Amino acid sequence: MADTARREFMLGEGGGTGGGSQNLHVGVGPAHPAMHGIIRITTELDGEIIVRADVEIGYLHRAFEKECEAGGWNNAMPYTDRLNYVSPLINNFGYCSAVEKLLGIDVTERCKYIRVIMSEISRICDHLTCIGATAMELGAFTVFLYMIKAREFLWELVEDVTGARLTISYGRVGGVKADLPDGFAEKTLRALKETREVLDEVHRLLTGNRIFTDRMVGVGALSREETIAYAITGPMLRAAGVSYDVRRAQPYYVYDRLEFEIPTQKDGDNYARYLVRMAEMEQSMRIVEQALASIPGGPVNVDFEGRPIDPAAYVDRGKQGKTDGLLLVPLTLSPNLQGQQRAASARINADDKRVVLPPKENTYGSIEGLMNHFMLIMEGYGIRPPRGEAYFPVEGANGELGFYVVSDGGDRPYRVRCRPPCLPPMAALHRMIEGEMVADLVPTFGSVNMIGGELDR
Repeated sequence: MADTARREFMLGEGGGTGGGSQNLHVGVGPAHPAMHGIIRITTELDGEIIVRADVEIGYLHRAFEKECEAGGWNNAMPYTDRLNYVSPLINNFGYCSAVEKLLGIDVTERCKYIRVIMSEISRICDHLTCIGATAMELGAFTVFLYMIKAREFLWELVEDVTGARLTISYGRVGGVKADLPDGFAEKTLRALKETREVLDEVHRLLTGNRIFTDRMVGVGALSREETIAYAITGPMLRAAGVSYDVRRAQPYYVYDRLEFEIPTQKDGDNYARYLVRMAEMEQSMRIVEQALASIPGGPVNVDFEGRPIDPAAYVDRGKQGKTDGLLLVPLTLSPNLQGQQRAASARINADDKRVVLPPKENTYGSIEGLMNHFMLIMEGYGIRPPRGEAYFPVEGANGELGFYVVSDGGDRPYRVRCRPPCLPPMAALHRMIEGEMVADLVPTFGSVNMIGGELDR
C-alpha cells in the first residue's frame, strides 16, 4: 500500500520522470472490463507505481440535455432513466420536482411519501451494486452474488410498482404514474428483512477480512479539503468526514419528518467509502419503514353509493344534460381502458388540469376529460410552465443530483441541465490513483461508483 510520503516522492523529483526515464505508458480502458467500457485512463508507470494518470471520459455521450428540448416536459422522463440507470427513480423525481418548482405546484402528501419510499429503495439497489461489483473485482465473487440476490428482492418491489425493473419511467410532472399496489407494504418489509440478512453476511465476509482491508485501507484517499475543493458530494464526501446530505441540508418531500442519521467516516479512503455505503443502506431501510408506517391514504372520490355504471348509460345521461355528480361515478371500463383510476389519481397526482392527465375514466367518459387529455398531449399545447428557471437538488446515490430547467413559456423545455454527482469524483480520480500501485486502480475506481449515463449524459 502506498502512503502519502511515497506518493509525494513518486510525484516529485525522485519519481524517475527526468532524463533517461524508463517509465512505461499503459492505457487502461475503455476495453478493460473494470472500466465499464466507457473510461480511458492513460497511466505512466514506474514499475508498479502509477506516477501520472490522465482520465478521459465521454465514451457514452447521448446528448441527454439536448434531447430533452425535442419533446414535451414529460417526454424527458425516459431520458432521465438512463442517467443513473442503477437508481433511475431518483432521477425521475429530481427532474419532476424541478419542473414542479417552475410551475409552482405541490404534489399530494401520498405522492411525497411514495417518492421517498421508491427513492430509498433505489438508493439501496445502487449501493448493493457498487459494493458487490467492487468486491467481485477484488476476487470476492461470493459477495457479488449475495448483493445481487438482495438487489433482486428490491427490484421485484420496483417491478410491482412501476411495471419495469431498470428503465422505469415512473415519475410524472405533478405526481407519479401509478399508486402502490395492494400488499406492497408487507412485501417491502419482508424484502428489507432479507436484505438485512444479506448485509450481515457481507459484513462477516468483508468488513474484518484481512485481504479486503489490506486492499482498501489507506488506498485511494482524498483529504477533507481536497474532497470539498473538487465539489464532491455523497458517500465520498461523507467518507472524508463531512456530514453533508441534501435530504438533511435542504429537506424535500417528507424527509424532515423522518428520523435517520448521516453516516460519516474520517479517513476518506476506499475502506471508509465502503463503510459509509453499508451504513447508508441501513438508514435507507429505516426511512422506508417509517414512511410506510406514516403514508396517508389520501382522498378517494366515488359517488355516494359507489356503484359503477355502464359507459353507454354514462354517455346517455350526459347527452340528456343529467351531469350532476357524473364525474364522481365509477365506470365499468374494460381493463385496456382503465389505466389510472380516479381514486388512485386523486391520491397521487396534483389537482391541476394544466399538468396532470385526467384518469382514463374521465378521458373516455366525458367530453371535458377528453378535451383535457388532448390539450396536454397535442403538440403546441401540453404542459406550459411560465417563463423562468428553477433548480432542484435531490440526494442521489452518489451525491447531489440537481436539475436546472429553463422555460420560455412554450410546451417543451428551453433548456435542461443536469448536475451529475459522478463528474466531480472522476475529475479527482487521477489524484486518488497517482502514487498508488497499478493494482489499486481497480478498487479505487470501484469506490467512486462511476455511472456512465450521468457522467457523460
